[in-house]
Amino acid sequence: MKRFFLLVVLILVGCGPSLTQADLPPDRNEMGYKPERRKIIIYQMMTRLFANTNTNRIFYGSMEENGVSRFNDITDTALKALKDFGVDYIWYTGVIAHATMEDFTRYGIPMDDPDVVKGRAGSPYAIRDYYDVSPLLAHNVPKRLDEFRALVERTHRNGLKVIIDFVPNHVARGYKSLAKPKWVKDLGETDKTNVTFDPNNNFYYLPGTEFQVPKGYDPAGSNVKIAGEDGKFKEIPAKVTGNDVFSASPSLGDWFETVKLNYGVDIKGGRKTYFTPTPNTWGKMRDILLYWASFGVDGFRCDMAEMVPVEFWGWAIPQVKEKYPHVIFIAEIYNPSAYKKYLTQGKFDYLYDKVGLYDSVKPFMKKKPKYDRKGFYYAWLKVKDFSDHMLAFLENHDEERIASKGFAADPWMGVPGMTVVASVYAGPVMIYFGQEVGEPAAGKEGFGGDDGRTTIFDFWGVPEHQKWVNGGKFDGGLLSEDQKKLRAFYQKLLLLVKSHPALAEGRMYDLSFANEAVQKNEKIIPQSEGFSDGILAFARYTDGKIVLVVANFEREARQFFLKLPESLWQAAKLPPSGTYLARDLLGNLPDITFDAAKTTNRFQLKAGVPIQIGPVSAAIYEIQTKQ
Repeated sequence: MKRFFLLVVLILVGCGPSLTQADLPPDRNEMGYKPERRKIIIYQMMTRLFANTNTNRIFYGSMEENGVSRFNDITDTALKALKDFGVDYIWYTGVIAHATMEDFTRYGIPMDDPDVVKGRAGSPYAIRDYYDVSPLLAHNVPKRLDEFRALVERTHRNGLKVIIDFVPNHVARGYKSLAKPKWVKDLGETDKTNVTFDPNNNFYYLPGTEFQVPKGYDPAGSNVKIAGEDGKFKEIPAKVTGNDVFSASPSLGDWFETVKLNYGVDIKGGRKTYFTPTPNTWGKMRDILLYWASFGVDGFRCDMAEMVPVEFWGWAIPQVKEKYPHVIFIAEIYNPSAYKKYLTQGKFDYLYDKVGLYDSVKPFMKKKPKYDRKGFYYAWLKVKDFSDHMLAFLENHDEERIASKGFAADPWMGVPGMTVVASVYAGPVMIYFGQEVGEPAAGKEGFGGDDGRTTIFDFWGVPEHQKWVNGGKFDGGLLSEDQKKLRAFYQKLLLLVKSHPALAEGRMYDLSFANEAVQKNEKIIPQSEGFSDGILAFARYTDGKIVLVVANFEREARQFFLKLPESLWQAAKLPPSGTYLARDLLGNLPDITFDAAKTTNRFQLKAGVPIQIGPVSAAIYEIQTKQ
């Protein structure tokens, strides 16, 4: 939902207060559980697209026309291949039942009104039934929950863990749970609809109004008319729209297909809170989390978590973890000033690092790059006290594909980019299906449009990824040699960053300021010969171990000397003297022998580790004592 969230522009000023170890949630020993003490790799798949072998790509095509991937299509073979690739968790996106234009009435599932559904398949973030899975994903629709449970068991059997979305801020306009336990009262079932706000209402209302579908909305494209499409949706009184729009007539740019959930915050009343007694919505949403954890789900990626009060998370997450200690919680969050609060008070394990790491690295990768090493450094500085709780990525369902024409237009730009984001922190790393083979997300799929993103709204075949799927063999048999090399790079990188102690657990030391030109006495003075704008360099270190990460985003090869300040040697508890060997752990570049004493001289141009690196490439050097 993030790319439609147009209400707030976030401006990050300063570093904010530092976190101490006592502030952070890693141990929580008083509750008797701990999260994983290792760097984890998360693989996000759009479940309905992942194993689809249908190569039709009909604009606004139906499920029958363009095909769909189902739970049973994600086989042991596919899961083993992902495990071998280095994956620890799979984020199955779009599992919980959401509004769709497909007809499942023969199974007792009412039709969703297409006038409040985005795309033929529908948005996975417009939940129709929190207690059910999408019938789109089942071969045997009446047994769809059994098929999902089998997928969870199959995933675990292959040594992998399961993450699903939890969408707490909003639901589909036509929300009605058919699968809920008998003792559960449905959302809105006991609401007072004659008031805008009541602490125990599940929704917000606009008394005396009727919801209006945005003018000009064409649910399935101008060439197709869907049953029930009439430009109307009966909702009296109108409910408040998911992105906090208090209007019965939301715009096309709003989340008009969703309604906002009420957690006891009087939004129109100065955001005054009513958290005592515990709001009705809190208990309902906690119970939904417990329900899915009982299926064996190992983690929740919490959609737009910051639109839900942090007090709810701090109340609900410990209750889930008390019963299921291993379950992790990931917050989709874009407000850096709230990071500390959502880790400490909200008890999240991990936070999205979009506003920061992603936004600082992406400009280096663009077709027309903008190199800003200080932006990268400050992005790290602002989270350095809790960087092991930051989730790094370059692609997900909200962001442009690296290979898309609007981003880098070159899948190989993922080599320097992914090397940086995967190795800069000890926190988790995420990769999006098809990223590893250079999927460009070209063409108009339907509601998704030609926006450089793989659609989450439509039925579609993902062409470059399908070459790896290879008719269900999941062996990359149809990939080009270039794609096989790209995928091999990603595999080596992911396996390396989670296994090497300095990369998985070490501390970060930025090397840019020790190597780039500085201003002195009104003159620009270079510190290292050849160190250019499009290079990012930093060290990760532990006691007795230094690893150098060097990424060249420029389209030309570079030769330069990389300074290693004396303070880095001291931090790593290594002597800044004697002969050392730098060995590229990615295996692309020859070993480098150097004299440590000659790496610390700040203004001697040819002092440092002599680096030669090709265009659009990266190296990860382990510093070893020369035998």
